[in-house]
Amino acid sequence: MVHSIDRRRFLRGVGGLGLVAALPGGLAACSSSDDDPAAAPQPSGDPDAPAKLTFWTWTTGIDKVVAIWNQQNPTQQVTVSAQAQGEELLTKIVTAHRAGNPPDLIHAEYQALPVLITNGVTADLSGLAAEVKGAFTDGTWALTSFGGKTYAIPQDVGPMMLYYREDLFQQFGLTVPKTWDEFGALAEQVRSKDSKRYLATFSSGDPGWFAGLAEQAGANWWTNDNGTWSVGINDEPTKKLASFWGDLVNAGTLQGKPMYTPEWNKAMSDGTLLAWPSAVWGAGVLQGVAPTTKGKWKMVPMPQWDATAATGFWGGSATAIAAKSKQTAQAQKFVKWLNTDPAALEAFVTSGGIYPAATAGQSTPALSKAPAMMPNQPTFFTEAATIAKTARGFTWAPNVNVTYSQYSDLFAKAVQTKGDFAAAVDQLQAASVADLKKQGFQVKES
Repeated sequence: MVHSIDRRRFLRGVGGLGLVAALPGGLAACSSSDDDPAAAPQPSGDPDAPAKLTFWTWTTGIDKVVAIWNQQNPTQQVTVSAQAQGEELLTKIVTAHRAGNPPDLIHAEYQALPVLITNGVTADLSGLAAEVKGAFTDGTWALTSFGGKTYAIPQDVGPMMLYYREDLFQQFGLTVPKTWDEFGALAEQVRSKDSKRYLATFSSGDPGWFAGLAEQAGANWWTNDNGTWSVGINDEPTKKLASFWGDLVNAGTLQGKPMYTPEWNKAMSDGTLLAWPSAVWGAGVLQGVAPTTKGKWKMVPMPQWDATAATGFWGGSATAIAAKSKQTAQAQKFVKWLNTDPAALEAFVTSGGIYPAATAGQSTPALSKAPAMMPNQPTFFTEAATIAKTARGFTWAPNVNVTYSQYSDLFAKAVQTKGDFAAAVDQLQAASVADLKKQGFQVKES
């Protein structure tokens, strides 16, 4: 589902995505690549040799970031080719790969990587991983690693956090919840104080949001071992999460209406909804949908399930290199610079408007001021960087598009009929497994 708001960018949000169907096969496993640099494939060629690289990307303003590289590297020029985001780009990349003329550099959302990997589009970057892995948290790094190999370098991330109307919390004497149990109790308290208001809404239209909540709860829906996929969408953390939200929605304690609709925009503006579990880019979305509430929202860590601080990701992307590129050594040199160099990270924020995946980028001077929507929280990005360190990663499967589509259908029905959300998770598991098998993948249910 693609919303009218581009939600990939943290200043304005992180867009929904669709995936093309993958070719039958599995992710190759190599248990030692990340840990043993000597076992990892090394790029052939001279990384300093002249090169003309092509970069397919949709990031607004990235041409300004690349311009810094081009000025510093006159014999290694990178040409940015602006692309559409989502399924259209994936289809175009796979088609170019099969025709033998892919771009050297590929911008891919984390959920899309398995499709590119199973189609043989992306190069194994495990050798480069040994040089840059330390620049990222383990949770972030996990988003680009499959079967012990690394196929892309993280570019930006969307760690989740809770936004709430500070003015209305003060007005009604509400306490910010630190646990999900407190969140549930607070939801009931809000309804008792004003029947026209809700603490939050559950959105059946945002599977990426639900996946991020599942990550925080400790879920990992897919794993790959020597080409065999294990599917555990209905694991204990996810069913616990689903039952928690389902009970509150079915009782009328929380709303069950989708986000990013005119009605949702109004509810975020007029105080019908008092809180929003979102991501670091949420302040930018609020600026677009509820500008009259400037200075009234505040951001805090997500409520927790237990004593271990954790959050999940909602959105983000990475930079990959085409397996058929004839300039892989030079491409790796650029990808390392793009995602770890201080000047590039700074430019990502100022020109691209994204939240860098590298931990150093999350404390760049460009993030020293709060988002325009939240002048009341000058330490916004300092707090966000601390939250980002607790984000848990996810392994994605090559049929995320099917899982996401089924999520929207199943949970929309569950909301409408006041059905069992945990049962919807079981149905989601069955549909995802059936589709993987239909595509010819080896599947082992968790």
